[in-house]
Amino acid sequence: MIQSPSVAIVILNWNGKDFLEKFLPSVMASDYENLSVIVADNASTDDSVLFLQKNYPQIKIIINPANEGFSKGYNSALKKVKADYYVLLNSDVEVTKGWIKPVISLMESDKNIAACQPKILSFTNKHQFEYAGASGGWIDKLGYPFNRGRIFDFCERDEGQYNDVSEIFWATGAAFFVRSSVFNELNGFDEYFFAHQEEIDLCWRMKRG
Repeated sequence: MIQSPSVAIVILNWNGKDFLEKFLPSVMASDYENLSVIVADNASTDDSVLFLQKNYPQIKIIINPANEGFSKGYNSALKKVKADYYVLLNSDVEVTKGWIKPVISLMESDKNIAACQPKILSFTNKHQFEYAGASGGWIDKLGYPFNRGRIFDFCERDEGQYNDVSEIFWATGAAFFVRSSVFNELNGFDEYFFAHQEEIDLCWRMKRG
């Protein structure tokens, strides 16, 4: 039997114990056979690490020496992670049980796909797209990023209009699927970006490559 590609869900955390407590159960229920879940902690001062050690001993914890932000925090942590695919997941995201397989199957079917994202809906209004990612990112000629399903601060109602596979310009860092080989070849995120825009920069560099 051929084993599925290895997938590592890596959650960057800083003082997010409440988010971990609320959203980790859905992550741990993910249906994928070759999966590991890792929390990269950016030197939290709450009891996030103690909570994980007590309640989720199966989760690997990587401790960063300081709050290095999104870019450097992930860059530092991912040097210690071995997997065919990284899934960078925000700590405040609830996932569905079968959310991984369709994305990995798509990426396996086309080696030119370096990064990908699922459709993302609002947690508080599940009929509306989430601002941070919606259904895939684009950028206009003036450099303004927008999404299928979200332009500026207007989020569309999800009526199935984006239930298709479509090329995008950038995938959201809230649920960012990426080939580890490509991420490492490009030296990961540009650490100039402490938080925000780093995934757009990385996807832009992937497009150029």
